[in-house]
Amino acid sequence: MKANTRREFLADIGRGMLIGSVGSSLALDRGISSAFAGEDNNKLTFGELEPLVSALQETPLNKLQTMLVSKLNSGTDLQTLVSAAALANARSFGGQDYIGFHTFMALAPAYQMTRELPTELKPLPVLKVLYRNTAQIQDTDSQHHEILHPVEPLTLPSDRAGGPLLQAATRSADYDKAEGTFAALAQGPVDEVFNELQYAIQDELNVHRVVLSWRAWAMLELAGQQHAHTLLRQSVRFCVNSEQNLEKYHRQPSKIRTVLPMLLDQYSLLSKPLGKRKAEDAWVESLARTIYRSNPEQAANAAAAALAEGFDPEAVGEAISLASNALVLHDQGRTKAFPDKPLGSVHGDSVGVHASDSANAWRNIARVSNKRNTIASLIVGAYHTAVGRYNSKLNELPYPHQDQLEQITARDPKQLLQEAEAAIRDQDQFRAAAVIHQYGTLEHNARPVFDLLLRYATSEDGALHAEKYYCTVKEEFQNTRPAFRWRQLVALARVTASEYGKPSPGYAEACDLLRINT
Repeated sequence: MKANTRREFLADIGRGMLIGSVGSSLALDRGISSAFAGEDNNKLTFGELEPLVSALQETPLNKLQTMLVSKLNSGTDLQTLVSAAALANARSFGGQDYIGFHTFMALAPAYQMTRELPTELKPLPVLKVLYRNTAQIQDTDSQHHEILHPVEPLTLPSDRAGGPLLQAATRSADYDKAEGTFAALAQGPVDEVFNELQYAIQDELNVHRVVLSWRAWAMLELAGQQHAHTLLRQSVRFCVNSEQNLEKYHRQPSKIRTVLPMLLDQYSLLSKPLGKRKAEDAWVESLARTIYRSNPEQAANAAAAALAEGFDPEAVGEAISLASNALVLHDQGRTKAFPDKPLGSVHGDSVGVHASDSANAWRNIARVSNKRNTIASLIVGAYHTAVGRYNSKLNELPYPHQDQLEQITARDPKQLLQEAEAAIRDQDQFRAAAVIHQYGTLEHNARPVFDLLLRYATSEDGALHAEKYYCTVKEEFQNTRPAFRWRQLVALARVTASEYGKPSPGYAEACDLLRINT
């Protein structure tokens, strides 16, 4: 970094004197950060956003919501708060902390949720995730032990493509090599950088690996492409950490490393244009069933064969999404209780929620990527979905079962919504699913159902998954043909009933400060 100018030097001294005179807590309350550009040459800083980023790391948790509401009242918008939180999270954790990267992945969904809420309720999903963000930063003391720092780009060979170079660097399990390689690639166009990153993402089957990559890309719409390197390098570090764990625990890499290149070659997929062949409902249903019931290699082969036959990638992605949705509907529920995840629950890191979030990420990456990664993402997505099925105990028939459906006799939409809410509050997953199934069968308007379930996605903790899964279902409902789309809302109703009863920390305080009665 360059030396400070005289003006910057004097400004830094002035800021330091002011912080010293008023105290760090009051300085934070007034938006004056103790961490600023020029204080530490090894500190990653964010220009005009730096005071807010630092405040989100350092403001005492018992003063955080008051500070955030004050910011909103003084004109700071929700997009700016979310962007600053994403940068605070990335700098603090660098994709290395379990709760930390889950919280990062919830930020863009929380902002998406605000677009569906009345004006007075819009801040709530954002405030609850920002509270979670700062809480984890301070619980781990990560504001004083940040992971991301400025990194020098390596000089890369000019005769080798960037994606394979980054893949080799992450496989080396060397942070410096992988970070330096990615820093060099990040000097190019952002879309090319994202495409090169996918080579590493496709190397292993892990929900957090793919969803972190997608959510970092989605965050660029809010935070701006100038922060692409900071946000995307979290995934590079995640991949290196994964490789180190393979070595540490003497595990074999995923077979996808050989399956993917084999299928690309077998079907000559990279030498063909992407297909535009439309698929009938029966074809999509059949491919979804094949992916759901097959082993991972067979599922990947089915997706590759469909692409080779010229079917539209959207149709293949739709089948993958339906197969992952089936994992929610067939899930027996937990057979062992965990904190915040009771016996029989299906929220949080359940096989179906994880598979659905993964499928959503693979589909979205396929949409924004080049041809190679569109194809590869769908093949790996099919493989990934089948891994979940293959390693889980599932019911033969999906919920709701016929006897559960027969108990729902109401037909009026308002009455059905009342019954659905009662079932959610009783934590009756199967009745909630049956009511929404009946509602959809009668072809009532979906918006009131989303409004109901959004309310609980906003208030409940959901074991770190409430925001992501709500937005997954919203997107998949919109991108699924009418014959199948209500399965997504039935699954969300089940998961919502499962997660009900544990409000998110910070939510009640946010409601009080905003004078919202819940």
